Amino acid sequence: MTSNSNNPINEHFGILKHLIKWFILVLPIGIVIGSMVALFLWLLSAVTQYRFTHTWLLYLLPIAGILIHFIYQTIGKSAEKGNNLIMEQIHEEGGGVPKRMAPIILITTLITHLFGGSAGREGTAVQIGGSIASMFGDWFKLQGIDKKTVLIAGVAAGFGAVFGTPLTGAIFAMEVLAIGRIQYQALLPALMAALIGDLTVNAWDIHHTLYHIDALTNARPDFMESKLHFDMLLLGKVVVSSIAFGLASFVFAILVREIKNICLRIFKYTWMIPVFGGLLIITITLLLGKPDYLGLGVDAQYPGAVTIPSAFNTGGAGLWSWLWKTIYTTITLGTGFKGGEVTPLFYIGATLGNTLASILNAPVSLFAALGFIAVFAGATNTPIACTFMGVELFGGQYVLLFAVACCIAYLFSGHTGIYGAQRIAVPKIISDIENRENSSLSGMMDRKGYLHQKLEKYYFRVNKNRKTPN
Repeated sequence: MTSNSNNPINEHFGILKHLIKWFILVLPIGIVIGSMVALFLWLLSAVTQYRFTHTWLLYLLPIAGILIHFIYQTIGKSAEKGNNLIMEQIHEEGGGVPKRMAPIILITTLITHLFGGSAGREGTAVQIGGSIASMFGDWFKLQGIDKKTVLIAGVAAGFGAVFGTPLTGAIFAMEVLAIGRIQYQALLPALMAALIGDLTVNAWDIHHTLYHIDALTNARPDFMESKLHFDMLLLGKVVVSSIAFGLASFVFAILVREIKNICLRIFKYTWMIPVFGGLLIITITLLLGKPDYLGLGVDAQYPGAVTIPSAFNTGGAGLWSWLWKTIYTTITLGTGFKGGEVTPLFYIGATLGNTLASILNAPVSLFAALGFIAVFAGATNTPIACTFMGVELFGGQYVLLFAVACCIAYLFSGHTGIYGAQRIAVPKIISDIENRENSSLSGMMDRKGYLHQKLEKYYFRVNKNRKTPN
């Protein structure tokens, strides 16, 4: 006799109940998160345009840094970890995500952009999503796996809504938690939340930037291409470029972390750190003589400025545009200003792709698109989500090249990343499994960071000399 638990009808009825339950739960969550993200995007566009017409605001960036610092020290201390706090709560449920996280990160991100800090918007959207989802989770009295799932859904809704990529948002929220492992139990809630969030943003008439890859033309295919129906030379160029994309991700993640460590050791009072960062950004901008690397990097402040859209055109980026954006953003985020890392990573990847295309005689718009998603994949350790992002943003014609670029960049970024709370479930190199499995990314980066080790040694020597009597 078949038990009720093994009855296919009961199983599918349970699946239907599960689907209805999570749709009811994530519907209001997705709508609220989508509405908040729409408000954020509208305000972000407004402050960016205001800064364009009031260039003197850049000189107040150090004061803006002090304001952000004291906001977090007074009313936002419990929310200061940002994205990492949300990830920690998903890994091990604890004190929860504070409700004040959403308004604080929204306000401080707008301050950063108003005064010219080089930051993004993904971190803000994810924190908005996590904070609102946690609030609804408390209202619905969710516990255990349900509480973790609703947080993942909130992250998916925030990410999917801010970039207009709901499928990427769902996969990103499940993939970003641990390297080598995807949280499939949250698949349906995350996808539903991301779709609802994106539809809500569209309902508020907020539009996302559109990108386009020019059609490839090859009137005389070589022998290998005619036999394999694939351009092997192009694939080789993609592989070489993808290694560079992964190394760019590595440099970015290391610089953000080491700038924080260095500043904490140099400055006795922490409020001096954002002042130093602001003054450094002002100085570099004056030396370069152009404001291209300030702010988000999507809209052009003047005709001919280097932006993400311009990088898709021949001559749309300078040889070192990617490096300057890396320097600007790592200083901004490393010295305490708020925002996200992802849009600057898009900028770095697209401009680096533009540069590599000119060196390798490759299609500019295609390589800008590959860099756009691959540098992001390496910095967040989410190659699958970024492959889908390529399809959602640029179309599915080059999906194989998207996958190659994202996977290679993921490997060559090493065990680094912009989210210290990310776990290492499956190491990228299996031979390292005993040393790295179940470690946090933060711990791995601390143990192997060259600058970190040198600073620790210097700090120890200084303290030892101070304590040694004459």
